[in-house]
Amino acid sequence: MSKGMNVVLAAVAGFVGGILLAPKSGVETRKDLKRKADDVKRQAGEKSEKIKGAVKEGANTFRSSAKGAGDELSGLTQSAKQSASRVADEAKDLGYEVKSRAGRVVDNARDTSEELKEDLGNKQTK
Repeated sequence: MSKGMNVVLAAVAGFVGGILLAPKSGVETRKDLKRKADDVKRQAGEKSEKIKGAVKEGANTFRSSAKGAGDELSGLTQSAKQSASRVADEAKDLGYEVKSRAGRVVDNARDTSEELKEDLGNKQTK
């Protein structure tokens, strides 16, 4: 049991003991006990309602935060998919560009090689 609960129980026990030992009639003592019991019951009900309200508010906050986090994660996932798709498309385009340029370089090298062969052939015949 917690220290707070022990203190409350000790206070209640002290109160009840004080009432039972007080020089009052049985009727007065019973009225005092009933009045105090009603007060404790009312206070417990108020505390219970406050706790229920706090728990409900906490649950709503948690639910709202979890939904917001889920929505944000979903948005990030969608954004990542779109970015990955764009990167893949750009890589594909760059691959075509590299292939095209490499083909031109090969063609230029072939043409240059043929021109060099012709120049060498012309020099050897002179």
